[in-house]
Amino acid sequence: MIEIVRVVTVSQIESVSALAAEIWREHYTPIIGAAQVDYMLEKFQSVEAVKNQIDRNELIYYLLYTDQQPAGYFAVQIKSDEVFLSKLYVASHKRKLGLAKNAIDFIKIIAENNCLKRISLTINKNNNEALAAYERLGFKNEKAIVTDIGNGFYMDDFVLILDVN
Repeated sequence: MIEIVRVVTVSQIESVSALAAEIWREHYTPIIGAAQVDYMLEKFQSVEAVKNQIDRNELIYYLLYTDQQPAGYFAVQIKSDEVFLSKLYVASHKRKLGLAKNAIDFIKIIAENNCLKRISLTINKNNNEALAAYERLGFKNEKAIVTDIGNGFYMDDFVLILDVN
């Protein structure tokens, strides 16, 4: 059984940060290198960073559970014209169970409830496995962007779009 729970407690924030450290180090180190992974984890996914994002209403975080255990997480930002999917990560041993599809279906409902007609996200250009998964879920590549995230690091991404009917 898959469960989606909004992140509101310190314990849930700690679960998000722990999942981020596990998933990012395993998945992104070969793509962007350990130094950038460590920098991004501290800047964007540490307990303090996640708490600040929630407190400032920048992002709404959700934990994905299977068998009552945290298996992944995602975060969205509701904008005036779309829902921006800031993060969607699933632990490697919990992939292929439908967690990402369940998360996307949940985000579609968020979009519909806010009268928004699309979901957007950014994804590293070299994240081939995730790119293929998003394409299977109906996302289309809209454009390429490069974003300076500080400390000499950049995100070299595609912007993907999913129209919600």
